Amino acid sequence: MATTPNYAQFVSTAKDQVEKSTSQFLKGFESLNALTKQNVDAFVKSSSILAKGFEDISKSTAAYTQSALEASAAAGKQALTVKTVRDLVDLQSTFAKKSFDSAVAEGTKVSELSVKAANEAFQPISAQINATLSKLTKPLAA
Repeated sequence: MATTPNYAQFVSTAKDQVEKSTSQFLKGFESLNALTKQNVDAFVKSSSILAKGFEDISKSTAAYTQSALEASAAAGKQALTVKTVRDLVDLQSTFAKKSFDSAVAEGTKVSELSVKAANEAFQPISAQINATLSKLTKPLAA
């Protein structure tokens, strides 16, 4: 019966190894779970920022559209009061130039709002990517 102490030692060692492995696995799972939650939080924050950016763009576009319609209505009223064809052509040329300049300015504004929204929305995701990479590379460096 000389093998009984070896068997008991083997079982004890195996039990310790299983407990240690299980503990490490659970710690890794908890860490992964926390990391996933942080990723989701960053995505939600980014989505909120992006939605706010789209709201700003929509408000700007709606205001521009209303302004353009009012300018068109005013130009139409003025067109009814002209005395000569030359006055009508001048009025139309002025209106077309103002409309074009206004459209270019609005396009620039929307473009700037879009870039701003995209940059702001990417910040939480970028920060989380950096944090995730930092966490994932620590064990490799250690």
